[in-house]
Amino acid sequence: MEYTHPEALVSTEWLAENLGASDIAIVDASFHMPAANRNAKEEFADSHIPGAVFFDIDDICDSESDLPHMVPSAAKFSSRMRSLGIGSEHHVIAYDINGGCAAAMRAWWMLRLFGHDRVSVLNGGLEKWLAGGRDVENKVPEIVEKHFFAKLDDSLLRTVDQIKANVESGAEQLIDARSAGRFDGSEPDPRPNVKPGHIPGSLNLPFQELLNTTHYMMMRPANELQAVIETAGIDPEKSVISSCGSGVTAAPLVMALYLLGFTRAAIYDGSWSEWGSRDDTSIETRA
Repeated sequence: MEYTHPEALVSTEWLAENLGASDIAIVDASFHMPAANRNAKEEFADSHIPGAVFFDIDDICDSESDLPHMVPSAAKFSSRMRSLGIGSEHHVIAYDINGGCAAAMRAWWMLRLFGHDRVSVLNGGLEKWLAGGRDVENKVPEIVEKHFFAKLDDSLLRTVDQIKANVESGAEQLIDARSAGRFDGSEPDPRPNVKPGHIPGSLNLPFQELLNTTHYMMMRPANELQAVIETAGIDPEKSVISSCGSGVTAAPLVMALYLLGFTRAAIYDGSWSEWGSRDDTSIETRA
């Protein structure tokens, strides 16, 4: 069984062969949770794939929201892409430093959300790039602003009001990519003032199950992805909404479904950071 959309991933070998091509733009979308005490932007400055720019999901966001890295307006997204030297003509390659490339997949989803479909994720990320003995640099990239047109495709995005309506209707499958303990409420949420548990009616598929945990956290082959998704009780022929803690690790499920040919899965952007912190949302636990 092969991927239906293999173009959503590129290998480190492919990127090495195409490094420096005029139509390629490379973005490092690395992101760390606050508790990690790591600074992804500083790590990028110290070492990144040659020619890469830093795609900061905590800057390319709605700065007026109290929630972490919420989707910005089309105007802001367009402005940020131009300032990174990314144009509408570019094939964007996203990677990150973390195993699983969840942040890179968030960047991939955001670009598609704003109408830029020529985007791929580096399978295995920086870890696999380094394992191949490939070069990195610490140069400040020279950026030439390009024209980038952004138009929001809100069919790939869900809001809290839409999730509330879906809890009542059950019209769409809601999948939670957090760990089983956070999902069932037996583990506390890492963010303050966020209650444990999950959105009523949702299914749990921890995002790591979509990845090869023994080989650079690369995306599993198509037949394995299909089996994992089916085992979780998901019907990919029906509408899917993916959620997680803050809209980052929800992206690997969207990527997995895309690879298998199901291209319209959406992300609940506020995810559990929003749902679990409100007083007007219902919560289920299994603890």
